[in-house]
Amino acid sequence: MTFQQLSGERTLWINMVRPGAADVDVLKKTYPYIHPLNLEDMLSVIERPKIDDDPDYIFVVMQFPVWDARIRLSRAAEVDFLVGRGFIITVHDGVLKPLDQMFNDCRSKLDEKSKLLGGSAGHAFYTMIDRLVDYMFPILRKVEGNLRKVEEGIFAQEDFQLIRDIALVRRDIIALRRIIRHQVPILDNLTHKDRRILHEDLDEYFGDTLDHISLARDMIDEHMEVINGLADTADMLLNHRLNSIIRVLTTFSVILLPLTLISSIYGMNILLPFQDHPSAFGALTVIMIALVIAMVVYFRRRRWL
Repeated sequence: MTFQQLSGERTLWINMVRPGAADVDVLKKTYPYIHPLNLEDMLSVIERPKIDDDPDYIFVVMQFPVWDARIRLSRAAEVDFLVGRGFIITVHDGVLKPLDQMFNDCRSKLDEKSKLLGGSAGHAFYTMIDRLVDYMFPILRKVEGNLRKVEEGIFAQEDFQLIRDIALVRRDIIALRRIIRHQVPILDNLTHKDRRILHEDLDEYFGDTLDHISLARDMIDEHMEVINGLADTADMLLNHRLNSIIRVLTTFSVILLPLTLISSIYGMNILLPFQDHPSAFGALTVIMIALVIAMVVYFRRRRWL
């Protein structure tokens, strides 16, 4: 069983980590008015956040980023909130450290439990969301640090390593951007829509959290612009290096062209001028060297080399 609960002065917190069918059955018996579809959503993974309003409760699905060091990517961790009169239910997979830390602190520290659960369920709901939104910023600062590393090494790194670093950072930014953007409408809805369950004056509180997540959205949008600019710069550098290599190879080909022509002509089995002269080989060699020197000097003056 993953059914855990804490009782405060005014609010009961039921925390469900990776719940199974048995946990949901217990919840159904305790609160029979919860809609079966919401109970079903607690057992499934919903790709997009949402809010369901009911006369007796509100059901909110949100996602928050969690850094996965194994794949070097921020992935979405879902948490379901069911807020009723005098109780709040959280359903998640146990990877959101702020939520686990809050539950453990409330279980071990009376002052923390009184601070979180001594008020209404709506206030506890706001506190949890605010803590989870603040948890985004260390991840965003980590992305900013990765961007700085790419900026510092863009002119010194090997081509493959540079492309790999940019691709990894861009992939992480895209994942974070998708997660954060979907949470903004949820908080905007909580801020501007009146609900009987959240009867306290929580508009300003949710508005402050909305400002925080809007800031996070602006930050990740700026990170996206930066990584796109770095990607364009890397493409320009790679194209420049490739053009330099092609230019050198083309120059060598052009230099060898007249030498190949001369050697091909005198390699034909026909009567040619000076072919029987004892100094013919030395003279042709000198002529060919002179051609090479003249072409190199010409290319240098034209700044092709």
